Amino acid sequence: MFKIDRRLINNFDWVTLTVTMLIALIGILTIYSATRPLEAEGHSSFFLKQGVWLILGLITLFFIVSFDYIWLSRFAMVFYVLGILLLMAVFLTGRVGMGAQRWLSIGPLSFQPSELFKLIYVIMLSHYLSLVKPPLDTLALFRTFFTIVFLPFILLIKQPDLGTGIIVIALFISLLFARGLQRKVAVLFIIIGLISLPFLGNIFWHGLKDYQKSRLVAFIEPEIDPTGIGYHLNQSKITVGSGKFFGKGYMQGTQGPFRFLPEKHTDFIFAVFAEEWGFFGSLILLLLYLILIVRGLDTVRKAKDDFGRLLALGITAMFFIYFFVNVGMTLGLMPVVGIPLPFMSYGGTALLSNMIAIGILINIRTRRFELFH
Repeated sequence: MFKIDRRLINNFDWVTLTVTMLIALIGILTIYSATRPLEAEGHSSFFLKQGVWLILGLITLFFIVSFDYIWLSRFAMVFYVLGILLLMAVFLTGRVGMGAQRWLSIGPLSFQPSELFKLIYVIMLSHYLSLVKPPLDTLALFRTFFTIVFLPFILLIKQPDLGTGIIVIALFISLLFARGLQRKVAVLFIIIGLISLPFLGNIFWHGLKDYQKSRLVAFIEPEIDPTGIGYHLNQSKITVGSGKFFGKGYMQGTQGPFRFLPEKHTDFIFAVFAEEWGFFGSLILLLLYLILIVRGLDTVRKAKDDFGRLLALGITAMFFIYFFVNVGMTLGLMPVVGIPLPFMSYGGTALLSNMIAIGILINIRTRRFELFH
C-alpha cells in the first residue's frame, strides 16, 4: 500500500503545494484583519484556529501523498457509505446554527459532514464512472444518478445546505460529460432538463427556508429592501468598491471590523481582501487561483488511468465552482448560497477537506510515471 521512493520526491508537485499554501496564508492574514478588535475588545481566535487546521491539513496532505491513490478507488464504497451515514447523523444529533442543521459535535470539536462528503462523493463518482465503458447510454446515466447522486442531494437540501447540494449536481454533470455521453443521450438529457425546469423550480422554491428565499429575491432585486434582505449583497459590493485600484492597505479596511459586512471572515472574505488590496491585489489573488486550476487540468491530462483522470477533474472542477460562485456572490453576480472561498474562508472542516483534495491531486500527478498498480 505504502510506497515512497526517490521518484515520488523528484516528481512531487511543489507548484501546487506552494500556491495552495500562499492562498491559505493570505486567508489567515485576511481573517486576522477582518476580525481584529475595536478599541479594548479582545482579538478573536479565528485566525489561530485556522492556523491549527492548516497545520493539520498539511500533515494530512503528506500522508495522502504517501500511498497510491488507487486505494481510494478500492475503498470508495466504504467511504461513500460512511459519508451518507454522517449526513444522516446530522438530522439526529446535529447542532443547529444560522438557520441550518449542518454540524456534528464530538466533545469540544465540531465539524461539518457535508464538507467532508463533497470529496468522498467525487471519489465515489469517479470510481463508478471509471468502471463504465464510454460513451454512456441512457440506462447508465439514470443508474449513476439514482445510485450515487440522488440520496446525498436530498440529504444536503434538507439540512439545508443549498451550496453543497448545487455542487453535487454540478460535479455529476461535469464528470458525466467528461466521461462521454452518447449524442442522443446528451440531447435527451438537455431537453428533459429544460422541460422539467419550471416544475422542479416550483418544488425547489417551496422547499427552501425563508432566509434562502430572501437571498434569491435579494439577488434579483437587491434594492427592494436594502436594510433587510438586500443588506448582505449591498454591503459586500460597497466593501469591494471602496478598495478602488490599490486598496486601503492591510489592516486599514473598515467594513469588516466595524461590523458593516456580515460573515466577513467566511462567505464574504473576498470582499474584505478586495477592500484592503484593491483591484490590483485581487488580480494577484485571482492569478493564484488560476494557476491552481490550470495545474489541476494539467494533472487530468497526465493521469495514468481513467480513475485518476476523473478524480483529478472532479477535484479541479470543485475548486473552480467554489471559487466562481463565491467571488460571483461577493460581487453580486451570483445569489448568496453559502459557498466558502477555498483555502481562504474560515472553517476548519472545509480547509482540512480541501487540503486532502490537494494531496490527492499531487498524488495523481506524482504517480503518473507508474504503469501498474
